[in-house]
Amino acid sequence: MNAALKPVWIYIENGVFLEGKSFGAEGTRVGEIVFNTSMTGYQEIITDPSYAGQFIVFTMPEIGIVGCNDDDMESFTVHASGMFVRSLNDKASNFRSTSDFPEFLKKYHGFGICDIDTRFLTKMIRESGPKMMIASTKESNKEVLKNMLKSSPRIEEFDYIPQVSTKKSYMYENGAWDDKELKYKKASHALNKKVIAFDFGIKRNILNELSEAGISVEVVPYDTKGEAIVKRYEKGEIHGVFLSNGPGDPLILKKEAEELKKLIEAKIPMFAICLGHQLLSIAHGYNTYKLKFGQHGGNHPVRNETNKYVEITAQNHNYSVPDEICKIAKITHINLFDNTIEGLEYIDEPIFSIQHHPEASPGPHESKYVFAEFAKRL
Repeated sequence: MNAALKPVWIYIENGVFLEGKSFGAEGTRVGEIVFNTSMTGYQEIITDPSYAGQFIVFTMPEIGIVGCNDDDMESFTVHASGMFVRSLNDKASNFRSTSDFPEFLKKYHGFGICDIDTRFLTKMIRESGPKMMIASTKESNKEVLKNMLKSSPRIEEFDYIPQVSTKKSYMYENGAWDDKELKYKKASHALNKKVIAFDFGIKRNILNELSEAGISVEVVPYDTKGEAIVKRYEKGEIHGVFLSNGPGDPLILKKEAEELKKLIEAKIPMFAICLGHQLLSIAHGYNTYKLKFGQHGGNHPVRNETNKYVEITAQNHNYSVPDEICKIAKITHINLFDNTIEGLEYIDEPIFSIQHHPEASPGPHESKYVFAEFAKRL
């Protein structure tokens, strides 16, 4: 046992009370507990802004083996409320590593919990769904923690988008990762087509793949007004819009959905991933619903309904669009784990969207073709 590890106490709203060991930041954190089945990519996962407000239970028991580095950041910091790992490896072994996992968490104020039965937690979530929880290195009393949790806002009551979105617009200049040069390529802008990317908590590798498809990408804050985008489209300054992934309950984002209606009415070509996919559904009048325990991992089979191929995909979401949306959209992808909708093509509109993460960071690369498809439609 590493002598630097300190006790941490966990209370879950179903009454479960646990003690583990902490690494990284100290203090008290509140969030929703979910599990992730990815075998690799822990750094990319915890720096994914979509995990803001959540504790991640890694089903992969050994975490920390390859260390961490700046190139594998999906955003500027750790966004997850915390993470559970069965066995912490604090000695990194990889030629790209620049720090071990505990050092990385301390630098970015990430909250780590180890020496916990992650299989127990995973089964609990699978059987009864995600739960709100609190973890503390300062407070050990169960009743005190219970009362602190009760007085904290639930994930469906809090808007995380302002804290993960960019504060000002910028042009994105990187392309995809070059495995031979071990660095990111420069954006080529080969198509001479420009899109606006709404940042609801966008992952860096999504931007990389948009650039790799030859698209020039301008990233804008989540609260950019629809009228301004429509004017730029009508002037020929931009050729389309991308809607990003992001954290929290999409039904909170009523103002954002109203702004999207203006883009839909203007017939602007649009492509959306994850939260963006859900917001498009809401903007069309079809509210999302919460799944029993969500989809989080890099090994989820999705059937492409156009060619009937099965793609192994990366997933990270707790919400889904309703089946009723097929009244106004064609279903293009289906999740073979639970038959939920994974992709839509809107009828008589230049809009398509997917629920899974084709940028695959981490995860398989079988769905990356959607970025080239978007480029063709501009």
